[in-house]
Amino acid sequence: QLQLVESGGGLVQPGGSLRLSCVASRGTLDYYAVAWFRQAPGKEREGVSTINSSAGATDYADSVKGRFTISRDNARNTVYLEMDSLRREDTAVYYCAAANTIVEVTTTPPWWGQGIQVTVSS
Repeated sequence: QLQLVESGGGLVQPGGSLRLSCVASRGTLDYYAVAWFRQAPGKEREGVSTINSSAGATDYADSVKGRFTISRDNARNTVYLEMDSLRREDTAVYYCAAANTIVEVTTTPPWWGQGIQVTVSS
């Protein structure tokens, strides 16, 4: 069983940066595809980024392309989301999720973190 924990959220000014971490406190994360999602108040859940298992390919939503970077450190059992040039519309609860394949992680991932708040405000 995989257990995921997010960290690194908080309050940042527009134009600033944050790095979110998703660590597998149980299980080996490099076996799995990982995705970041977010949900803002009054909005539907949005897929943000994905990374394939081990050193796999990455993908991004159009809304964050060129500003966010997903990466993994397999020795630390962690996937990161580097967020640069943050905008007020990036404010949301961010969740990491994992699955055996890229298709699964973008549709029905079986393992989720608890979520972490990111607030972009001056």
